[in-house]
Amino acid sequence: MPIALYALTIAAYAIGTTEFVIVGLLPTVAADLGITLPLAGLIVSVYALGVTFGAPVLTALSGRIERKPLLLGLMALFIAGNVLAALSPGYGMLLVARVLSAFAHGVFFSVGATIAADLVPANRRASAIALMFMGLTVAIVTGVPLGTFIGQSLGWRATFWAVAGLGLVAMTGIAVLLPRGIAKAPPASLLDQLRVLGSGRLLLVFGMTALGYGGTFVAFTYLATILQDITGFAASSVSLILILYGAAIAAGNIAGGRIANHDPVKALIGLFVAQALVLGLFTLTAPLPVLALLTLTALGFLSFANVPGLQLYVVQLAREHRPMAVDTASALNIAAFNLGVALGAWIGGLVVASPLGLGATPWVGGLMVTGALLLTLWSRALDGRKTTAVLCEA
Repeated sequence: MPIALYALTIAAYAIGTTEFVIVGLLPTVAADLGITLPLAGLIVSVYALGVTFGAPVLTALSGRIERKPLLLGLMALFIAGNVLAALSPGYGMLLVARVLSAFAHGVFFSVGATIAADLVPANRRASAIALMFMGLTVAIVTGVPLGTFIGQSLGWRATFWAVAGLGLVAMTGIAVLLPRGIAKAPPASLLDQLRVLGSGRLLLVFGMTALGYGGTFVAFTYLATILQDITGFAASSVSLILILYGAAIAAGNIAGGRIANHDPVKALIGLFVAQALVLGLFTLTAPLPVLALLTLTALGFLSFANVPGLQLYVVQLAREHRPMAVDTASALNIAAFNLGVALGAWIGGLVVASPLGLGATPWVGGLMVTGALLLTLWSRALDGRKTTAVLCEA
């Protein structure tokens, strides 16, 4: 793999840490700010919504900026957002700070995914995207548990100071490793960008992404509380369990990239079936420590395994249906990932506050993933119709 890909991976590591570390800190933040757990869960949703709406808009506005200066500017914004979070006097300012970081996140991954795919031969594009997204998975393996430990030991604000430092390291990596003059697609016109939203095929994949990726977050957003209140682990054990979960995510991300290289839709069907089943199983095993850890490992493996296939599939369809707005389509898919996170976290909060309670969050997430499976089967049927039509014309 080209060394430039590793610059993207380093930045993805920093961004992934700030996105997911809040999951391990929700009980700590809620107690410190004097808010309820569902209200603290909105910190996750607000960040995800910032990515959802910021990614496509800011990607379109930044289409004429050279790729390397753009990524450096995004990391500067990321650092500023995390410093503001560390200095936030209350809940409202913390939400604002999270939105600033989210704006950097959305544009980085939408542009980075297309750069990664273009840096390698066609038959390795899913693996290249998986390598960039590995920064997210490694962040969950190391950054999230470490950030959780720091937050529990020194206060949650110390975690955001540490993440700001990671952002500075990532900014240095981009400045040193990423070459100048990176090729970029011609800026899409406003009409071309709007046409992306007018493509039924792309909207279908965006729905797959939101439901398939977001389903896990119904339970994952409240994982620290599930492990403490239902499974019975001590708060000090949560960071260690997150290491196990993150390691499974890293393995799943790599495997998902390899599986999706040649037939992303077929890979996604199998992954969504397994993911929905494991979420349902976690509902039953959560009160049993050993079985809960085994199920959580399987869930971690599956939760990110669909990411390379979903991103590759949307790029393939965009090049076919909206070739002048591939970056915009990629940005909208990143938005769909985060819309799923926001939706999952919000639904999880509703479930926690309802008579169903915390223990129902896994199976409710499984229903979301089942919805993604149905959309994937529909999309595959549409692909099959087109193939049949082409053969008939030939």
